[in-house]
Amino acid sequence: MFREMCVLYAFMRVTDDIGDDENLSLDQRRVNHARWKESLRQATRDGTSGDLILQAMVDVARRKEIPESYLLEVIDGVESDLTPREFQTFEELNGYCYQVAGVVGLCCLKIWGYNENSPGVEQRAIDCGTAFQLTNILRDIAEDAQRERVYLPTEDLVRFGLTRSDILTATMTNSFRSLMQDQVAKAWGYYRNAMPLLDCVSADGRIMLSGFLQAYSLLLKKIESRNYDVFSERISLSRRRKLMIAGRSFLRIPARITIPDTQRIGAQNKKGEEWMRHSSPDE
Repeated sequence: MFREMCVLYAFMRVTDDIGDDENLSLDQRRVNHARWKESLRQATRDGTSGDLILQAMVDVARRKEIPESYLLEVIDGVESDLTPREFQTFEELNGYCYQVAGVVGLCCLKIWGYNENSPGVEQRAIDCGTAFQLTNILRDIAEDAQRERVYLPTEDLVRFGLTRSDILTATMTNSFRSLMQDQVAKAWGYYRNAMPLLDCVSADGRIMLSGFLQAYSLLLKKIESRNYDVFSERISLSRRRKLMIAGRSFLRIPARITIPDTQRIGAQNKKGEEWMRHSSPDE
């Protein structure tokens, strides 16, 4: 299972790198994405490829029954990032999150194995990917602004009296904090929807999933603890915390995860709902 996850990560990494290679023109990156997509299609048809990563990805997809459409969605999502774009509504942003993260959750579900009789299990996997992507978006607002990218929906900016320019100029105001509190609350909702997935996947999958959930939810909590200031410095986990999460996964100890309840989202230092199996005290 670890090998399959490494192959999936490598495929996603290459797909991202094609789009992020700023040494190439946008037109050349679009050409490279088109070639990458066609190479995937050909590898799927032929069952083999001269590219080692595609060869491995096609092998994993065949054995784990991962639809080609999932992988193509990721390429399309990354390609859509090549030029600055605006999301008018949260629904539009959610569609983007599905392409670049929701389908990744579905791929992981196939690799880990899961109880197919569990109601809504695939939607929970999509929601899990969306929770992680929303966390990334909120953490990377300043970095994305430098590339003239604003992922926050226009309708939400307007609702809090903000403009795209306020985000691009990294203007920290009370209105921005209110907007961030609202966006964080939405992200927590997706985490809560994803939590039951822990009971649906295989034992090995549960170890990996709990580690992912802990790492990303801690990032979201760190955004809250800094009063939503994502402009001063990039939000990240300490090396010690990362090693602890990795160590638990290596020792097959499911991570301890705390998700704020609905009524307490957005407030500071809240006690949350907790999922724990054989957990050690939080660091």
